[in-house]
Amino acid sequence: MRAVIAFAIVAVPVPALAQHEGHGQPEGEKPVDHSAMDHSQMDHGAVAATSGGPVLQGLKLDIPKPPEAPPPAAAGSGPPRAADAIWGAEAMRESREALARENGGMTLFWVQGDRFELRSREGHDGFLWDIQAWYGGDIDKLWVKTEGEGEVNGPLEDAEVQALWSHAIGPWFDLQAGVRQDLTGPERTHAVIGVQGLAPYLFEVDAAAFVSNKGDITARIEAELDQRITQSLILQPRMELGLSAQDIPELGVGAGIDHFEAGLRLRYEFAPEFAPYVGIEQEWKLGDSADFARLEGEDPSVTSVVVGVRFWF
Repeated sequence: MRAVIAFAIVAVPVPALAQHEGHGQPEGEKPVDHSAMDHSQMDHGAVAATSGGPVLQGLKLDIPKPPEAPPPAAAGSGPPRAADAIWGAEAMRESREALARENGGMTLFWVQGDRFELRSREGHDGFLWDIQAWYGGDIDKLWVKTEGEGEVNGPLEDAEVQALWSHAIGPWFDLQAGVRQDLTGPERTHAVIGVQGLAPYLFEVDAAAFVSNKGDITARIEAELDQRITQSLILQPRMELGLSAQDIPELGVGAGIDHFEAGLRLRYEFAPEFAPYVGIEQEWKLGDSADFARLEGEDPSVTSVVVGVRFWF
């Protein structure tokens, strides 16, 4: 009896196992016998690599190394402008000129009112403008600069205009040279040489030396920095330093450091081209210049609250 039961336990799974082995096979086909395959002849690593599966560790692909030697001499033996032989030299010359214009050789025009403002200072309301414009390309430009200030309903205190040729001496700075004409006070015409550009830490710098037709030598350095509080709200510190090689009494300018200005302007850009601002600026006349100011009944230290607009197009 025990032998019959043992035989039944062993025999019952056999049909079920046979049915499972044939599951999923088309009718009439025999199941694949994997035990009869020679797995040693199969490149499973290549299958994994080509099928997008994980690459097996230690798999070596036969990828040729790039050449390390310089190109052969024959590589440069052809004509320098082979397209000329196909399209014609004249057509390719025009094409190259158009390519140069479209990639840095374009002629553009730009105007910016850096400061265009009203000033309130101890009961004396004034105004100031500082406008620059240029025409040209990336390398050479013609600059026109004008700056001046005066009292509202009063005389124009100081005004000038400059015409400068500008040449790029690097990616960040231009060398500028030209002429400056004073529009107020004793008639003065100045030769100008200077630099303008973007210094480290994004300081915008404009520095120039002037030699007048009277032999006076002066210099001026301006620097400003845009500090973004938000995408539209910008705080701009600004400073200006004036220097002179000699006393110029008729202009109220003393030798050494003539004046120093420091200010803060907070502007809001409704658009990049239009940004009203408010701010405060302090100006000091120093040394002999301060003495000249006192002789004229002026205060050598003046604080101004300013309201204006910065624009460009």
